[in-house]
Amino acid sequence: MFYFCSRIFLTKMQNNMIIEQTEDGIPTLYLPRMDEHYHSTKGALAEARHVYIDSALRASGKKEINVLEIGFGTGLNTFLTFLESQEKGLRINYTTFELYPLSPDITEKLNYPALIAPSSESIFALLHQCEWNQKIAISPLFTLYKRHADLTRTSLEGIYDVVYFDAFAPEKQPEMWDEKIFREIFSHLSPGGILSTYCAKGEIRRRLQSVGFTVERLPGPPNGKREILRASKR
Repeated sequence: MFYFCSRIFLTKMQNNMIIEQTEDGIPTLYLPRMDEHYHSTKGALAEARHVYIDSALRASGKKEINVLEIGFGTGLNTFLTFLESQEKGLRINYTTFELYPLSPDITEKLNYPALIAPSSESIFALLHQCEWNQKIAISPLFTLYKRHADLTRTSLEGIYDVVYFDAFAPEKQPEMWDEKIFREIFSHLSPGGILSTYCAKGEIRRRLQSVGFTVERLPGPPNGKREILRASKR
């Protein structure tokens, strides 16, 4: 019943989605129902690269990295991580949670490959088309495990080195920012592991600290938010 209700909600939600251009020319999706965007309107690409690639993936300093993404969404973070793995020779095992996957007609209209990496158009399509709840080798260096599940009702598996925490804003999706979610992530993070998020609210910082994270405020992306948070397991 829960899955059936989720499908109904997904259909209604996607029927009302609006594609908008962000200030760096990369499209995002706007949800009138939630009054929320999937990315920063100041620059979708700039935000994704700064918050997740630069501040988390590269900061890990590892050549083999287990990545956990909370919120697959448009697949932008996943796509950028794949490109980074190929360019830098990183072996990445990528797990991502998404309860409401986007339909192919929406992801195709976003046109990310043409704007970011035209030679990888087939890869972006594969990231969205490959099976859910199965580990798929996208390349010799990149394995993708998309979990079609509600993280608030599901336990994590394995140990992660980097976490991209990219849920909708706390005021829009409060259940995803609950302390129990951060506690679950902390218990599945390797020593020295990193969690990065665009959200710099004081309450979120305190919740991360309360479960054991060491938290630092970092400058936000150019022309975007003033600060972001990076939490580590020391």
